[in-house]
Parts: sequence; structure tokens; C-alpha cells
Amino acid sequence: MTSWWIALQFLTRLPVTLAGMPTPEQVGRSLLFYPLVGLLIGLLLFAVQCLLGDSAVLLQAALLLALWVGISGGLHLDGLADSADAWVGGFGDKQRTLDIMKDPRSGPIAVVVLVLLLLLKFAALVALLENGSGLLVVLVPWLARCLLPLLFMTTPYVRAGGLGQALAEHLPRRQLPWVLAINAWAMLLFGWSALLALLVAGGVFIWLRSLMRKRLDGTTGDTAGALLEIAECAMLVALAC
Repeated sequence: MTSWWIALQFLTRLPVTLAGMPTPEQVGRSLLFYPLVGLLIGLLLFAVQCLLGDSAVLLQAALLLALWVGISGGLHLDGLADSADAWVGGFGDKQRTLDIMKDPRSGPIAVVVLVLLLLLKFAALVALLENGSGLLVVLVPWLARCLLPLLFMTTPYVRAGGLGQALAEHLPRRQLPWVLAINAWAMLLFGWSALLALLVAGGVFIWLRSLMRKRLDGTTGDTAGALLEIAECAMLVALAC
């Protein structure tokens, strides 16, 4: 169960304390539990939406989005911001792009991208809630967190050291495809909406992965976070439409 707690501690700001320093193997195995963490986030969002009852839709959407950002500590938004700055400021150069992603400061491109993404998420949440489709919120973080293990399984990790390298080097390659397949089948309980979300998420994954390979020859933790945020936004917009 240590790998489960590692995944929960890394992907959320829930109060989780590990008994000791995890081994690289345990860190790698934590990828098996990323989809489950995503499902938990989705269920928490839906539970809060149910508790809000007949509150104004705009207020519900704002509170849900704030909770969504808060429960992850803005981890993936930070990756998106760093990636946006690096992609524009890197001028197509791999090393310059990697160097900019390490800079903790955010430039105007990062700010614009974050504002636009959060605005799109908010508008899509409003549309879903107005249509009585709040349950679909469960699907989005669940599917998005299936993309991270898939990315690390299929894409070289290009920045030495840190958690990302342990994930890439010690991920359980035999079990992971089965876990992802089981989660995909379970999502089909949502019907045609799940198929739409899977198609959109798959398209975003293929597109962004190709950009990563072209610019960096692989992925980093920041680009993985960017993938998750863009995929969530694209799925929300598609489901709302």
C-alpha cells in the first residue's frame, strides 16, 4: 500500500504522511494508482457539487474549480506555466527550453495561458452544471490521470534526477497496460460521453507527445503536468458542447 500513499501524497494536498523514505521501486509502482487518485478527485468534486444543492450555477462552478485547483496544490498548473514559457522562449532549442522550465519565475505567456485555461474550465463547468451533467466531472480527472502513466511508459524522460526519473525507470511495465485497460473499460459506464472523452484525451495525448518528442526528444515533469491540464480542459469543453 506504500505506493498508493505515494501517489496520493504526490498528486493531491490531502494530509498523507509516509512512514519513511520510499524506494525508487515503490515510487515507480505508484504510477499504478494514478488513475485511482484521479477517480477519488472526481468523486470528491461530485460530492461537493451534490452538497451545494440548488446554489447558483456560477457559484457552484467557481467553488468546484477552486477545489479542483486546491486539491492538487496547483501542481500541474505550475507545469503548464513552465512549459508555456519554455516553449515560446526556447525558440526551438532543446537545452534552452529545458533551462527555462527550471526557472521558478513565470513570464507573461505563462500567465496568459493559465488565465485562458481556467476560464475555459470554468465556462465548461457552468455548461455541464446547467445541463444537469455534473456527474461527468468524475470522468475528467480520472481519465486525465491515466495519461501520466501512459506518457511515462511510452516516452523517454529527459531530465536526470528527481521523482520523474524514478517513475520512468521503475514503472511496472507488465502491470501498467492492464491497469489502464481496466480503467478505460470502467469509464465506459458513462456511455457515449466516455467514448467522447477517450477520443479527445487520446487526440491531445498524441498531439502533445509529438511536440515533446520533436522539441525535447522526450518528456519532463513539467510537460507531463501540461499534458494533464490541457487534456482536462479539452475533455471538459468537449463534454460541455
